[in-house]
Amino acid sequence: MIDNLPYRQVGTEDLRPGGLLCVADHASNFVPEDIELGIDRKLLTEHIAVDIGVEGIADRLARRHGMPAHIACVSRLVCDMHRKEDEAAVVPATSDGHLIPGNIGANIEARLDRFHRPYHAALADLVAEAKPKLLVALHSFTPSLATSDEERPWEVALLYNQDDRAARHAIRLFGEQGLNVGDNQPYSGKQLNATMDRHAEAHGIPYCTIEIRQDQIANEAGQARWAVMIADVMGRVALEF
Repeated sequence: MIDNLPYRQVGTEDLRPGGLLCVADHASNFVPEDIELGIDRKLLTEHIAVDIGVEGIADRLARRHGMPAHIACVSRLVCDMHRKEDEAAVVPATSDGHLIPGNIGANIEARLDRFHRPYHAALADLVAEAKPKLLVALHSFTPSLATSDEERPWEVALLYNQDDRAARHAIRLFGEQGLNVGDNQPYSGKQLNATMDRHAEAHGIPYCTIEIRQDQIANEAGQARWAVMIADVMGRVALEF
């Protein structure tokens, strides 16, 4: 965390209203020293703690492709920015079959005050200032879950709730790249869309929630490749609005 803030913003110095804006809720696996999760440290490198590969893509989009980014600086196991305040998973007690002992009986209100509320207040201010034509939410998903034998063949997926305008364009454009594209898979934006519900749909702002399979972006080469593709596809989607 920088200056004890649960987020950092990249590429916002010369913000020009009407462009594209990137949001990465699960970009970090950082756990503050005063919070003890009670888990094996190895789990902090896995999908339950962080959306693998997303931070590198968000940084590249901001620094090289002109898409300012709002990036989380704390692990989703500490406080999940992509959950509503009243959801149990905002401070998860379990994740993909793993118990998170340090979160059992945790002071949820304190976690919300320290992490969740400042993160979303700053994002709301940034959206108000940027007046983006399109919001781009970046996530990644594991090829397989420990608690399920579900196949996850999609290389990329688009999630949406009520407003599917931008997602429909993006699904088609990613498909034209020869990719296996998920339509509200492996999760449904009808259930998991908290940040975009709050900052996009509530204000009539078109958005794309992009889920990339983690084996595609586990290294810098993959992240660079996907940053180029996302910048291209999102740029073309934004032309529709």
